[in-house]
Amino acid sequence: MKKLFILLILISCAPSKDKSTMETKKDESFWKEKLSPAQYHVLREKGTERPFTGLFFNHFEKGDYACAGCGQKLFTSTAKFESSCGWPSFYEKSIPNAIEERMDRSYGMNRTEVICSKCEGHLGHVFNDGPKPNGLRYCINSAALIFFPDTINK
Repeated sequence: MKKLFILLILISCAPSKDKSTMETKKDESFWKEKLSPAQYHVLREKGTERPFTGLFFNHFEKGDYACAGCGQKLFTSTAKFESSCGWPSFYEKSIPNAIEERMDRSYGMNRTEVICSKCEGHLGHVFNDGPKPNGLRYCINSAALIFFPDTINK
């Protein structure tokens, strides 16, 4: 049942085959039509899902995690780790330029926001309290991700 649910999410969130749709900025009506309300809140309004509620916070199947907005590959399951923070955590991105970092001084905090370099969707934040080898913890909202299972190694 769980695999069927993930498959349905993948089908409904699959990126468009038309590359030109992601090469230009899209207006908010495009995003509201394409994304679920939770995805829109996180990716376009810089929202955050409640801890321990997202689909991928306790998910450790082998595969790749991509942006729910545009389908760009962001992380692999080999870089995912249990951080006990309530959100999916990764110690490294899968492609060097897939994620951009910006200063976030909202709510009186100094944090580093991470966004998708392709569609500029808000993903979460990166912190310096992760495991070796680099000490990073990319704390990412499940609603910002779609998962592609590794079907070769099953």
